[in-house]
Amino acid sequence: MMELHKNQGQVTVIIDVSFSEDTNTIKEFILNEQCPFIKSQAGDGLLKFEWFFEDAGNKGTLLEVFENPNAWEELADKVIGTPVNLRFGELCTVEKMTVLGEITEKTREKINAMGPLIKSYVGGIN
Repeated sequence: MMELHKNQGQVTVIIDVSFSEDTNTIKEFILNEQCPFIKSQAGDGLLKFEWFFEDAGNKGTLLEVFENPNAWEELADKVIGTPVNLRFGELCTVEKMTVLGEITEKTREKINAMGPLIKSYVGGIN
């Protein structure tokens, strides 16, 4: 049953990117390298890691949902600086990063260079 104003503690990360390569190259990287790698590194705390592309153009959005701030920090510790993460940086330019929910100070420091917009939970139905 859904409840009013019960913060579940989840963290949602929305990363809007533009691509430096054609979309087929990006899709191949996502499907064959990035997603399998993230799945192998993620614990139970990663609830979603999903990509969405424009129908035409060279832009996409990565949606990540974590059970709590610590789950995001743990995955970030494992993947930042890895070859797959570096390849992501070569293929994609982060245009905008939005974080919905609370984050740890360590994660805040790690993502600070991307200029994230961080929004705290206010209320709703969940």
